[in-house]
Amino acid sequence: MSNAVFTQLVDAHYEALYRFALSLARREADACDLVQQTFYIWATKGHGLRDAAKAKTWLFTTLYREFLRGRRRDGRITAIEDLPPEEQDTAAESVDHVRRLDGVQVMEMLQEVDEVFRAPLTLFYIEDLSYQEIADALEVPIGTVMSRLSRGKSQLRSAMARRASHRAEVVEFPGLRKGAAS
Repeated sequence: MSNAVFTQLVDAHYEALYRFALSLARREADACDLVQQTFYIWATKGHGLRDAAKAKTWLFTTLYREFLRGRRRDGRITAIEDLPPEEQDTAAESVDHVRRLDGVQVMEMLQEVDEVFRAPLTLFYIEDLSYQEIADALEVPIGTVMSRLSRGKSQLRSAMARRASHRAEVVEFPGLRKGAAS
């Protein structure tokens, strides 16, 4: 495979793979490692793929397998909040912070969804994969994808409702009575 073809593949799929990896791994450094490992595997084994149109699905499947392999190796998943402060990656401040705020909130709520449902939700809503592409990437039947999406949406709605009710809580200022004119 030529360097130009490999560079085109990376350019076309890096962002989507990174978002998927971040939704799984929950840590920026781990997500970067997963994406890098995925492209390394592509560089060493990707030439065996007969249908170049399936490269995207192959990459997502490989990333997901690497995530599961690492999870089995570690024996556990650690949320960033559970790490000591010196080990927590802090996201770089973005000039476009306001525009990304909703995306950040959605990603936070996705972290509240069980992992088995989070992967299909991310692939469907964020990466725009079809049911069949998700089934291929996760190596599960299409009916399982639909079921996991349904259950995942339910958990995501619950997370959104919890967040909305938390924001709706009103804190009264001392000395002010309800209904009193200011």
